[in-house]
Amino acid sequence: MEKRIILVLLTLIFISCNTNKTNTTDLPQKVSIKKVNGNHNFYINDSIFKIKGVGFNYEYRADFENLKKTGANAIRTWTTKYADTILSAAKKFDFKVALGIHIGKELWGFDYNDSIAIKKQYERVTKIIEKYKNHPNLLCWVVGNELNLLFDENGGLKDVNPKVYEAMNDIVDYIHKNDPNHPVTITFAGVIPPHLKVAMEKIPELDLVSVQVYAGLETVENEMKATGITKPYMITEFGPKGFWEMPKTEWNREIEEASGPKVDGISNRIKKGLIKNNSGNCLGGFAFVWGQKHERTPTWYGMHHEDGKQTAYIDMITKLWTGKYPENRAPRVDSLLLDGKIATANIKLKPNQTYTANVYASDPNADKLIYKWEIAEEVDIRSQGGEKEQKPNRIPVKVIEEKNGQFTFTAPEKQGEYRILVYVYDNKNKAGNANIPFLIKE
Repeated sequence: MEKRIILVLLTLIFISCNTNKTNTTDLPQKVSIKKVNGNHNFYINDSIFKIKGVGFNYEYRADFENLKKTGANAIRTWTTKYADTILSAAKKFDFKVALGIHIGKELWGFDYNDSIAIKKQYERVTKIIEKYKNHPNLLCWVVGNELNLLFDENGGLKDVNPKVYEAMNDIVDYIHKNDPNHPVTITFAGVIPPHLKVAMEKIPELDLVSVQVYAGLETVENEMKATGITKPYMITEFGPKGFWEMPKTEWNREIEEASGPKVDGISNRIKKGLIKNNSGNCLGGFAFVWGQKHERTPTWYGMHHEDGKQTAYIDMITKLWTGKYPENRAPRVDSLLLDGKIATANIKLKPNQTYTANVYASDPNADKLIYKWEIAEEVDIRSQGGEKEQKPNRIPVKVIEEKNGQFTFTAPEKQGEYRILVYVYDNKNKAGNANIPFLIKE
Protein backbone atom coordinates (compact mmCIF):
# COMPACT_ATOMS: atom_id res chain seq x y z
CA MET A 1 0.00 0.00 0.00
CA GLU A 2 2.81 2.44 0.95
CA LYS A 3 4.68 1.65 -2.29
CA ARG A 4 1.53 2.41 -4.28
CA ILE A 5 1.08 5.81 -2.53
CA ILE A 6 4.73 6.74 -3.11
CA LEU A 7 4.44 5.80 -6.80
CA VAL A 8 1.32 7.98 -7.19
CA LEU A 9 3.06 10.93 -5.47
CA LEU A 10 6.12 10.61 -7.70
CA THR A 11 3.90 10.51 -10.79
CA LEU A 12 2.06 13.67 -9.71
CA ILE A 13 5.35 15.48 -9.05
CA PHE A 14 6.67 14.47 -12.50
CA ILE A 15 3.50 15.71 -14.21
CA SER A 16 3.58 18.97 -12.24
CA CYS A 17 7.21 19.65 -13.11
CA ASN A 18 6.65 19.07 -16.83
CA THR A 19 3.45 21.11 -16.87
CA ASN A 20 5.19 24.15 -15.40
CA LYS A 21 8.27 23.76 -17.56
CA THR A 22 8.67 26.64 -20.08
CA ASN A 23 8.89 25.62 -23.71
CA THR A 24 12.17 27.11 -24.94
CA THR A 25 10.75 27.53 -28.46
CA ASP A 26 8.37 30.17 -27.02
CA LEU A 27 11.12 32.28 -25.49
CA PRO A 28 12.51 35.39 -27.23
CA GLN A 29 15.87 34.83 -28.83
CA LYS A 30 18.72 37.23 -28.29
CA VAL A 31 19.42 38.96 -31.60
CA SER A 32 22.46 41.20 -31.84
CA ILE A 33 24.74 42.72 -34.45
CA LYS A 34 28.44 42.10 -33.90
CA LYS A 35 31.55 43.08 -35.77
CA VAL A 36 34.01 40.18 -35.88
CA ASN A 37 37.20 40.24 -37.97
CA GLY A 38 36.02 43.40 -39.69
CA ASN A 39 32.61 42.03 -40.71
CA HIS A 40 29.22 42.91 -39.25
CA ASN A 41 26.68 40.10 -38.96
CA PHE A 42 23.41 39.31 -37.25
CA TYR A 43 23.86 36.87 -34.38
CA ILE A 44 21.03 34.84 -32.90
CA ASN A 45 22.00 33.41 -29.53
CA ASP A 46 25.68 33.74 -30.56
CA SER A 47 25.23 31.99 -33.95
CA ILE A 48 25.70 33.96 -37.18
CA PHE A 49 22.49 34.51 -39.14
CA LYS A 50 22.88 35.29 -42.86
CA ILE A 51 19.74 36.78 -44.34
CA LYS A 52 18.09 35.07 -47.31
CA GLY A 53 15.09 37.31 -47.31
CA VAL A 54 12.05 38.53 -49.19
CA GLY A 55 9.63 41.36 -48.72
CA PHE A 56 6.42 39.50 -47.97
CA ASN A 57 3.22 40.92 -49.47
CA TYR A 58 0.68 38.86 -47.53
CA GLU A 59 -2.37 40.38 -49.21
CA TYR A 60 -1.37 39.23 -52.70
CA ARG A 61 -1.31 35.43 -52.85
CA ALA A 62 1.89 35.19 -50.83
CA ASP A 63 2.36 31.71 -49.38
CA PHE A 64 4.83 30.29 -46.89
CA GLU A 65 5.22 26.70 -48.04
CA ASN A 66 6.56 27.60 -51.49
CA LEU A 67 8.73 30.33 -50.01
CA LYS A 68 10.42 27.70 -47.84
CA LYS A 69 11.32 25.74 -51.00
CA THR A 70 13.38 28.68 -52.27
CA GLY A 71 15.78 28.39 -49.35
CA ALA A 72 14.61 31.68 -47.83
CA ASN A 73 15.03 32.11 -44.07
CA ALA A 74 13.69 35.62 -43.46
CA ILE A 75 10.65 37.79 -44.16
CA ARG A 76 10.37 41.56 -44.10
CA THR A 77 6.96 43.27 -43.59
CA TRP A 78 5.79 46.89 -43.83
CA THR A 79 3.04 46.70 -41.24
CA THR A 80 1.80 44.62 -38.32
CA LYS A 81 -1.63 44.25 -39.93
CA TYR A 82 -1.10 40.51 -40.43
CA ALA A 83 1.62 40.07 -37.82
CA ASP A 84 -0.12 37.33 -35.81
CA THR A 85 -0.62 35.16 -38.90
CA ILE A 86 2.85 35.84 -40.28
CA LEU A 87 4.67 35.20 -37.01
CA SER A 88 2.71 32.01 -36.45
CA ALA A 89 3.67 30.76 -39.93
CA ALA A 90 7.25 31.94 -39.39
CA LYS A 91 7.43 29.72 -36.33
CA LYS A 92 6.04 26.76 -38.28
CA PHE A 93 8.37 27.18 -41.28
CA ASP A 94 11.37 28.56 -39.38
CA PHE A 95 11.55 32.09 -40.80
CA LYS A 96 12.89 35.12 -38.96
CA VAL A 97 10.81 38.27 -39.32
CA ALA A 98 12.00 41.85 -39.72
CA LEU A 99 8.74 43.25 -38.45
CA GLY A 100 7.65 46.49 -40.07
CA ILE A 101 5.76 49.07 -38.03
CA HIS A 102 3.60 51.47 -40.01
CA ILE A 103 4.60 55.08 -39.38
CA GLY A 104 2.83 58.17 -40.70
CA LYS A 105 4.47 59.66 -43.79
CA GLU A 106 4.52 63.31 -44.81
CA LEU A 107 4.07 62.02 -48.37
CA TRP A 108 0.64 60.76 -47.35
CA GLY A 109 -0.30 63.73 -45.19
CA PHE A 110 1.02 63.02 -41.67
CA ASP A 111 1.91 66.30 -39.94
CA TYR A 112 5.05 66.20 -37.79
CA ASN A 113 4.24 69.68 -36.47
CA ASP A 114 1.18 68.17 -34.77
CA SER A 115 2.35 67.14 -31.30
CA ILE A 116 -0.95 65.39 -30.51
CA ALA A 117 -0.71 63.22 -33.64
CA ILE A 118 2.90 62.37 -32.79
CA LYS A 119 1.92 61.39 -29.24
CA LYS A 120 -0.90 59.14 -30.48
CA GLN A 121 1.47 57.50 -32.96
CA TYR A 122 4.05 56.90 -30.22
CA GLU A 123 1.42 55.29 -27.97
CA ARG A 124 0.20 53.06 -30.82
CA VAL A 125 3.73 51.95 -31.66
CA THR A 126 4.72 51.17 -28.06
CA LYS A 127 1.70 48.88 -27.75
CA ILE A 128 2.85 47.01 -30.86
CA ILE A 129 6.34 46.60 -29.42
CA GLU A 130 5.00 45.23 -26.15
CA LYS A 131 2.74 42.79 -28.00
CA TYR A 132 5.40 41.22 -30.22
CA LYS A 133 8.76 41.80 -28.53
CA ASN A 134 8.96 38.31 -27.02
CA HIS A 135 8.11 36.34 -30.14
CA PRO A 136 10.87 33.76 -30.80
CA ASN A 137 10.91 34.45 -34.56
CA LEU A 138 11.34 38.20 -34.36
CA LEU A 139 14.62 39.31 -35.98
CA CYS A 140 14.46 43.08 -35.72
CA TRP A 141 12.14 46.08 -35.79
CA VAL A 142 11.71 48.08 -39.01
CA VAL A 143 10.25 51.43 -37.93
CA GLY A 144 8.55 53.18 -40.85
CA ASN A 145 9.16 52.93 -44.56
CA GLU A 146 10.93 55.55 -46.66
CA LEU A 147 10.00 58.46 -44.42
CA ASN A 148 12.46 60.59 -46.41
CA LEU A 149 10.35 60.30 -49.58
CA LEU A 150 8.67 63.65 -50.22
CA PHE A 151 8.40 65.61 -53.48
CA ASP A 152 8.32 69.30 -54.30
CA GLU A 153 6.01 70.91 -56.88
CA ASN A 154 8.49 70.09 -59.67
CA GLY A 155 8.70 66.40 -58.78
CA GLY A 156 12.13 66.64 -57.14
CA LEU A 157 12.96 65.32 -53.69
CA LYS A 158 12.49 67.72 -50.79
CA ASP A 159 14.92 68.08 -47.91
CA VAL A 160 13.95 65.86 -45.00
CA ASN A 161 12.13 67.30 -42.02
CA PRO A 162 14.28 66.86 -38.86
CA LYS A 163 11.09 66.60 -36.78
CA VAL A 164 10.32 63.27 -38.45
CA TYR A 165 13.50 61.75 -37.06
CA GLU A 166 13.16 63.42 -33.68
CA ALA A 167 9.86 61.52 -33.35
CA MET A 168 11.53 58.31 -34.56
CA ASN A 169 14.30 58.75 -31.98
CA ASP A 170 11.70 58.54 -29.20
CA ILE A 171 10.51 55.22 -30.61
CA VAL A 172 14.06 53.88 -30.97
CA ASP A 173 14.80 54.87 -27.35
CA TYR A 174 11.67 53.06 -26.20
CA ILE A 175 12.69 49.87 -28.00
CA HIS A 176 16.19 49.99 -26.53
CA LYS A 177 14.81 50.40 -23.00
CA ASN A 178 12.03 47.83 -23.27
CA ASP A 179 13.29 45.22 -25.70
CA PRO A 180 16.95 44.32 -25.13
CA ASN A 181 16.72 41.35 -27.50
CA HIS A 182 16.15 42.94 -30.90
CA PRO A 183 17.90 45.65 -32.98
CA VAL A 184 15.91 48.46 -34.58
CA THR A 185 16.28 50.07 -38.01
CA ILE A 186 14.64 52.72 -40.17
CA THR A 187 14.44 52.52 -43.96
CA PHE A 188 15.40 55.15 -46.52
CA ALA A 189 14.45 55.50 -50.17
CA GLY A 190 17.81 55.37 -51.92
CA VAL A 191 21.21 56.41 -50.59
CA ILE A 192 20.84 60.18 -50.28
CA PRO A 193 23.66 61.61 -48.13
CA PRO A 194 21.87 64.78 -46.88
CA HIS A 195 18.83 62.72 -45.84
CA LEU A 196 20.95 60.16 -44.01
CA LYS A 197 23.03 62.89 -42.34
CA VAL A 198 19.98 64.52 -40.76
CA ALA A 199 18.57 61.18 -39.63
CA MET A 200 21.85 60.00 -38.08
CA GLU A 201 22.19 63.28 -36.17
CA LYS A 202 18.68 62.89 -34.75
CA ILE A 203 18.87 59.12 -34.07
CA PRO A 204 22.48 58.52 -32.97
CA GLU A 205 21.67 55.19 -31.28
CA LEU A 206 20.04 53.54 -34.29
CA ASP A 207 21.38 49.97 -34.48
CA LEU A 208 21.56 49.72 -38.26
CA VAL A 209 20.62 51.74 -41.34
CA SER A 210 18.33 50.31 -44.01
CA VAL A 211 18.30 51.54 -47.59
CA GLN A 212 16.02 50.55 -50.44
CA VAL A 213 17.70 50.47 -53.83
CA TYR A 214 16.85 48.97 -57.17
CA ALA A 215 19.15 49.89 -60.07
CA GLY A 216 21.32 51.36 -57.30
CA LEU A 217 22.00 47.97 -55.73
CA GLU A 218 24.91 47.61 -58.14
CA THR A 219 26.75 50.59 -56.62
CA VAL A 220 25.39 50.54 -53.08
CA GLU A 221 28.72 49.60 -51.46
CA ASN A 222 30.52 52.69 -52.80
CA GLU A 223 27.52 54.93 -52.21
CA MET A 224 27.26 53.89 -48.55
CA LYS A 225 31.00 54.36 -48.08
CA ALA A 226 30.69 57.89 -49.47
CA THR A 227 28.15 58.82 -46.77
CA GLY A 228 30.77 58.25 -44.07
CA ILE A 229 28.32 56.14 -42.06
CA THR A 230 30.16 53.39 -40.20
CA LYS A 231 27.08 51.64 -38.85
CA PRO A 232 26.06 48.33 -40.43
CA TYR A 233 23.38 48.54 -43.09
CA MET A 234 20.75 46.33 -44.65
CA ILE A 235 19.03 46.44 -48.05
CA THR A 236 15.37 46.21 -47.06
CA GLU A 237 14.17 46.34 -50.68
CA PHE A 238 15.94 45.38 -53.90
CA GLY A 239 14.65 44.00 -57.18
CA PRO A 240 13.90 45.11 -60.75
CA LYS A 241 14.82 48.58 -61.90
CA GLY A 242 12.21 50.95 -60.50
CA PHE A 243 9.69 52.59 -62.81
CA TRP A 244 11.45 55.92 -62.11
CA GLU A 245 14.71 54.39 -63.39
CA MET A 246 13.39 53.16 -66.74
CA PRO A 247 12.86 54.95 -70.08
CA LYS A 248 9.49 56.60 -70.72
CA THR A 249 7.42 57.24 -73.80
CA GLU A 250 6.92 60.73 -75.20
CA TRP A 251 3.63 60.79 -73.28
CA ASN A 252 5.39 59.94 -70.00
CA ARG A 253 4.50 56.25 -69.58
CA GLU A 254 7.09 53.98 -67.97
CA ILE A 255 8.54 51.11 -70.00
CA GLU A 256 8.92 47.78 -68.18
CA GLU A 257 11.54 45.16 -68.98
CA ALA A 258 10.39 41.77 -70.26
CA SER A 259 10.64 39.13 -67.54
CA GLY A 260 13.78 37.46 -68.98
CA PRO A 261 16.09 40.50 -69.13
CA LYS A 262 14.53 41.77 -65.91
CA VAL A 263 15.67 38.71 -63.95
CA ASP A 264 19.11 38.83 -65.60
CA GLY A 265 19.48 42.38 -64.32
CA ILE A 266 18.36 41.55 -60.78
CA SER A 267 20.79 38.62 -60.65
CA ASN A 268 23.73 40.76 -61.81
CA ARG A 269 22.95 43.48 -59.29
CA ILE A 270 22.70 40.94 -56.45
CA LYS A 271 26.15 39.64 -57.32
CA LYS A 272 27.70 43.10 -57.41
CA GLY A 273 25.85 44.77 -54.54
CA LEU A 274 25.41 41.90 -52.08
CA ILE A 275 27.51 38.83 -52.83
CA LYS A 276 30.66 40.80 -53.74
CA ASN A 277 30.07 43.53 -51.16
CA ASN A 278 33.36 43.75 -49.25
CA SER A 279 32.53 46.69 -47.00
CA GLY A 280 32.09 44.53 -43.90
CA ASN A 281 29.01 46.61 -43.11
CA CYS A 282 26.35 45.00 -45.31
CA LEU A 283 24.07 42.57 -43.47
CA GLY A 284 22.28 41.34 -46.61
CA GLY A 285 18.78 42.15 -47.73
CA PHE A 286 15.25 41.38 -48.81
CA ALA A 287 14.16 40.84 -52.41
CA PHE A 288 11.03 42.72 -53.46
CA VAL A 289 8.41 41.28 -53.57
CA TRP A 290 7.14 37.80 -52.69
CA GLY A 291 3.59 37.92 -53.96
CA GLN A 292 2.18 40.47 -56.40
CA LYS A 293 1.19 44.11 -56.42
CA HIS A 294 0.15 46.64 -59.04
CA GLU A 295 2.56 49.52 -59.58
CA ARG A 296 2.23 50.94 -63.10
CA THR A 297 1.70 47.37 -64.32
CA PRO A 298 0.60 44.13 -62.63
CA THR A 299 4.01 42.51 -63.22
CA TRP A 300 6.62 45.17 -62.46
CA TYR A 301 7.82 43.96 -59.05
CA GLY A 302 5.99 40.77 -58.11
CA MET A 303 7.61 37.35 -58.05
CA HIS A 304 4.13 36.03 -58.85
CA HIS A 305 1.49 36.94 -61.37
CA GLU A 306 -1.90 38.10 -60.20
CA ASP A 307 -3.20 34.53 -60.66
CA GLY A 308 -0.47 33.16 -58.38
CA LYS A 309 1.78 31.74 -61.12
CA GLN A 310 5.50 31.86 -60.30
CA THR A 311 8.01 33.79 -62.39
CA ALA A 312 11.70 33.29 -63.22
CA TYR A 313 12.48 35.70 -60.36
CA ILE A 314 11.65 32.86 -57.97
CA ASP A 315 13.78 30.41 -59.95
CA MET A 316 16.72 32.79 -59.75
CA ILE A 317 16.59 33.32 -55.97
CA THR A 318 16.11 29.58 -55.46
CA LYS A 319 19.35 28.97 -57.38
CA LEU A 320 21.07 31.67 -55.34
CA TRP A 321 19.97 30.29 -51.97
CA THR A 322 19.94 26.52 -52.55
CA GLY A 323 22.59 26.13 -55.26
CA LYS A 324 20.22 24.73 -57.88
CA TYR A 325 17.18 25.73 -59.90
CA PRO A 326 13.75 24.19 -59.25
CA GLU A 327 13.06 21.10 -61.33
CA ASN A 328 10.52 23.03 -63.40
CA ARG A 329 11.52 26.54 -64.44
CA ALA A 330 9.47 29.46 -65.69
CA PRO A 331 9.23 30.36 -69.37
CA ARG A 332 11.75 32.97 -70.46
CA VAL A 333 10.30 36.00 -72.24
CA ASP A 334 13.01 37.97 -74.03
CA SER A 335 11.09 40.64 -75.88
CA LEU A 336 7.80 41.90 -77.26
CA LEU A 337 7.21 43.80 -80.49
CA LEU A 338 4.10 45.73 -81.44
CA ASP A 339 3.67 46.61 -85.11
CA GLY A 340 7.27 45.47 -85.53
CA LYS A 341 8.54 48.05 -83.03
CA ILE A 342 10.10 47.89 -79.55
CA ALA A 343 8.62 49.77 -76.60
CA THR A 344 11.03 52.72 -76.76
CA ALA A 345 9.86 53.51 -80.31
CA ASN A 346 6.91 55.57 -78.98
CA ILE A 347 4.34 53.41 -80.73
CA LYS A 348 1.25 55.23 -82.03
CA LEU A 349 -1.58 53.23 -83.55
CA LYS A 350 -4.68 54.36 -85.43
CA PRO A 351 -8.12 53.48 -84.04
CA ASN A 352 -9.95 50.48 -85.52
CA GLN A 353 -6.95 49.42 -87.59
CA THR A 354 -5.40 45.92 -87.59
CA TYR A 355 -2.02 45.39 -85.91
CA THR A 356 0.16 42.46 -84.87
CA ALA A 357 2.20 41.86 -81.71
CA ASN A 358 4.94 39.22 -81.44
CA VAL A 359 6.37 37.86 -78.22
CA TYR A 360 9.68 35.97 -78.21
CA ALA A 361 9.71 33.31 -75.52
CA SER A 362 11.21 29.92 -74.75
CA ASP A 363 11.04 27.34 -72.00
CA PRO A 364 14.08 25.87 -70.17
CA ASN A 365 12.24 22.54 -69.86
CA ALA A 366 10.99 22.58 -73.47
CA ASP A 367 7.39 22.73 -72.23
CA LYS A 368 4.66 23.77 -74.62
CA LEU A 369 3.86 27.44 -74.12
CA ILE A 370 0.43 29.00 -73.72
CA TYR A 371 -0.14 32.72 -74.38
CA LYS A 372 -2.65 35.14 -72.90
CA TRP A 373 -3.01 38.67 -74.31
CA GLU A 374 -4.63 41.77 -72.81
CA ILE A 375 -5.17 45.37 -73.87
CA ALA A 376 -5.47 47.69 -70.88
CA GLU A 377 -6.02 51.35 -70.27
CA GLU A 378 -3.11 53.03 -68.52
CA VAL A 379 -3.14 53.72 -64.79
CA ASP A 380 -5.21 56.81 -64.06
CA ILE A 381 -3.75 57.84 -60.68
CA ARG A 382 -0.11 56.79 -60.29
CA SER A 383 0.87 55.82 -56.76
CA GLN A 384 3.94 57.10 -54.92
CA GLY A 385 5.97 55.46 -52.19
CA GLY A 386 4.39 52.03 -52.62
CA GLU A 387 0.84 53.24 -52.03
CA LYS A 388 -1.87 50.92 -53.33
CA GLU A 389 -2.62 51.52 -57.01
CA GLN A 390 -5.88 50.78 -58.78
CA LYS A 391 -5.65 48.21 -61.56
CA PRO A 392 -6.91 49.85 -64.79
CA ASN A 393 -9.67 48.51 -67.02
CA ARG A 394 -9.02 45.80 -69.59
CA ILE A 395 -10.38 46.64 -73.06
CA PRO A 396 -12.20 44.06 -75.17
CA VAL A 397 -10.77 43.99 -78.68
CA LYS A 398 -11.51 42.05 -81.82
CA VAL A 399 -8.96 39.24 -82.21
CA ILE A 400 -8.12 38.54 -85.85
CA GLU A 401 -5.61 35.73 -85.24
CA GLU A 402 -3.67 34.29 -82.33
CA LYS A 403 -1.01 31.57 -82.67
CA ASN A 404 2.52 30.70 -81.47
CA GLY A 405 3.19 33.99 -79.73
CA GLN A 406 1.65 36.15 -82.45
CA PHE A 407 -1.43 38.25 -81.76
CA THR A 408 -3.30 40.14 -84.49
CA PHE A 409 -6.09 42.42 -83.31
CA THR A 410 -8.14 45.48 -84.07
CA ALA A 411 -6.92 48.54 -82.16
CA PRO A 412 -9.34 50.25 -79.75
CA GLU A 413 -11.66 52.87 -81.18
CA LYS A 414 -11.23 55.42 -78.40
CA GLN A 415 -8.15 57.65 -78.57
CA GLY A 416 -5.89 57.58 -75.51
CA GLU A 417 -3.10 55.74 -73.69
CA TYR A 418 -3.04 51.94 -73.59
CA ARG A 419 -0.75 49.03 -72.87
CA ILE A 420 -0.60 45.59 -74.48
CA LEU A 421 0.33 42.82 -72.04
CA VAL A 422 1.27 39.21 -72.72
CA TYR A 423 1.53 36.36 -70.20
CA VAL A 424 3.35 33.18 -71.21
CA TYR A 425 2.55 29.96 -69.31
CA ASP A 426 4.00 26.45 -69.21
CA ASN A 427 0.85 24.90 -67.67
CA LYS A 428 2.93 23.88 -64.63
CA ASN A 429 2.35 26.94 -62.41
CA LYS A 430 5.15 29.01 -64.00
CA ALA A 431 4.90 32.09 -66.21
CA GLY A 432 6.73 34.95 -67.92
CA ASN A 433 5.52 38.32 -69.16
CA ALA A 434 6.10 41.46 -71.19
CA ASN A 435 4.18 44.61 -72.08
CA ILE A 436 4.38 47.74 -74.25
CA PRO A 437 2.67 51.12 -73.81
CA PHE A 438 1.10 52.59 -76.96
CA LEU A 439 -1.01 55.55 -77.99
CA ILE A 440 -4.21 55.48 -80.02
CA LYS A 441 -4.24 58.65 -82.08
CA GLU A 442 -5.74 59.78 -85.36
